[in-house]
Amino acid sequence: MLESQREPVPFDDDGERDTALAFLAFARSCVLKKLDGLDEEQLRRRPLVSETNLLGLVQHLTGVERYWFGHALAGDPRHAEPDFTMVVAPDRSAAQVIAGYRDAIAASDAHIRAAGSLDARTAQPVNDEPRTLRWVIAHLTGETARHAGHADILRELIDGVTGR
Repeated sequence: MLESQREPVPFDDDGERDTALAFLAFARSCVLKKLDGLDEEQLRRRPLVSETNLLGLVQHLTGVERYWFGHALAGDPRHAEPDFTMVVAPDRSAAQVIAGYRDAIAASDAHIRAAGSLDARTAQPVNDEPRTLRWVIAHLTGETARHAGHADILRELIDGVTGR
């Protein structure tokens, strides 16, 4: 099948921060794109033996954003014990889960701006020592890209749509 959701990788190359943030934004965009055009049932469909589904991936990534940028980087105690589960409660609509992810991204971006330099250190230690914003961005880009790949496969199994 031809790739119907093709998006070019970013070519931002004006410095380390610009490049890092462009690839984080790209990975987030790839996850959200996988949801386009699907209804509630399709977003919750489990085409695999595991509990994994598209909506669950988004819920998981919401917790990831809030934990790493909200708690680890910015020190917000509200996100110290995130919900990393991929099982979405039946009473949570797809619109609520997706809006939560978009809100978490916006909050993360605000924490990144507030931190300033890529050399800024996390408010909370990671493995007993503070890490740089650079490290957190790299970690989140990897985590998000990994789950974007899962979303690619899930989407193809649901309706055959492919592409990043």
